[in-house]
Order: sequence, then C-alpha cells, then structure tokens
Amino acid sequence: MKRHFPRLRQAVLDLEHRLAALALVRRGRDLELMHRAMGFATLALVTLAPLLIVIAAADPLGEGGFASWLVDGMGLSGRSARILSDIISPPVKVIGTTSVWGGILLAVFGISFAGSVQNGYERIWGLPPGPWHRVWRQATWLAVMSAYLYQEVLTGHEFHGWPRITLSATTGALFFWWSQHFLLGGQLHWRTLLPGALATMVGLGGLRVFSYLVFTPLIVDNALSYGTVGIVLVVESWLTGVGFVVYGGAMFGRWFCEHHWLPQGH
Repeated sequence: MKRHFPRLRQAVLDLEHRLAALALVRRGRDLELMHRAMGFATLALVTLAPLLIVIAAADPLGEGGFASWLVDGMGLSGRSARILSDIISPPVKVIGTTSVWGGILLAVFGISFAGSVQNGYERIWGLPPGPWHRVWRQATWLAVMSAYLYQEVLTGHEFHGWPRITLSATTGALFFWWSQHFLLGGQLHWRTLLPGALATMVGLGGLRVFSYLVFTPLIVDNALSYGTVGIVLVVESWLTGVGFVVYGGAMFGRWFCEHHWLPQGH
C-alpha cells in the first residue's frame, strides 16, 4: 500500500496540472466572484428592473409586460408564475405614471448597470477600464440586451420543446459572445471570447432547471409566509445566480483559452 501511494498521489497531481482546476478556483477567489454576483443582483433589481418594467410596458404586441419577461427567465409556471405576476404593476399603469424625466433617469440608472457589467469583463480579462466617453457602448449594450430579452419572451410564446431550446441557446450564445467583444471595445479576438459565451449559456441552462425545480415551489411558500418581501428575496437569489453565471462563464472562458485552447496567448 505504501509503495502504491506515491504513484497515486503523483497521478492526482499530474491530472490537476493538466486540468489546471486550481487556477480556475484561484481566479474566482481573486475576482471575488460571489461578491461580484451579489452586486450584479442588487444593481439589476434597483437600477435595471425599473427600466425594463417601463420598456416592457410599451410592448406594442402586448405580451404581458415585465412579468412575462421575469417568469420566462426564471422558468416559472402555474401558481408561482401567477403570484410573481401579481406583484408587477400593470403595463398601462406604468406608462401612465412615468414622466419623460423619470424615463431619462431610469435610462441613466440602467447605463450604470451596463457599466458594472463592462467593469466585470475588464477585471476578468485583465484589461484597463474604458474611458468615460465609451458610455455609448453601455447604452447600446443596454438597448440590445432589452431587445434580446424581448425576443426571448416572443420565441417562448411561439416555440416549445427542442425548437425553443435550440433557438434560445443560439441567440443567447451570440448575445453574450457579442457582449464581451463590444463592451471590451474589440480588444480581444472573437475566437478568444467564444468559450466564455458558450459556458455562460450552459450555466444559464442549468440555472433555469434549478429555478424550475427549486424556485417554483419556493415562491409559493415564501408568498404564504412572508408576502411580497419573500418573493423579492427569491428573485434576488435568482439574479445572484445569473450574475454568478455571467461573470463565471467569462472567467471560465479565459481560463479555458489560457490552459486548454489557446495556451500560447491570444
């Protein structure tokens, strides 16, 4: 037994060296991934959600407003979907009570969220912060993201099963692939950013399954026990998961390129 133990230990070390798994763990710790994901969730709830509520309320096709966007993203159904929809203001009420200056202010808050995502990507790839005048990139990304979320709801109503999964995975991968390239000012090659986009979509797919299995019954329980506050806590937890996947997917993409795909550099 003592004779075989050094060989086994060496085999484990060789496997770890090939996989470079510890490097990924260290990178996540240096990035403070969970802390950054919680910041993502807080900003999304405070600055992004109000803007998306107004945008969804102006939907000319009347697809249910922001409630439909959130229900679709979380993969909810049945009673949990109805409970979540009940706490979102009706579209007509939102439009009627939002002034022009209020809409501009919401857009500014939304841009701050986009800036946070840009900063996260810059930290992940070790790039210097972009100059202030690149705010137009953040505004453009925010508009494209809103369009992406809107088409997700539309395709959810039109397609089901594998056609929906295939279409959603394709459009999502393209969006997150473009997001990194655009927010980083084209400083990295498209090929370098592809693994991160694919990893992000795999993570979001897993989060959707987890949300369906865990958050669907949890929303009902929290609504009975804590009311609206309990539902908001579930949504905040889901947004934390989204932030973890968005940043974690990009981080995985860099790690994969450096250790397995493009080890000689970008």
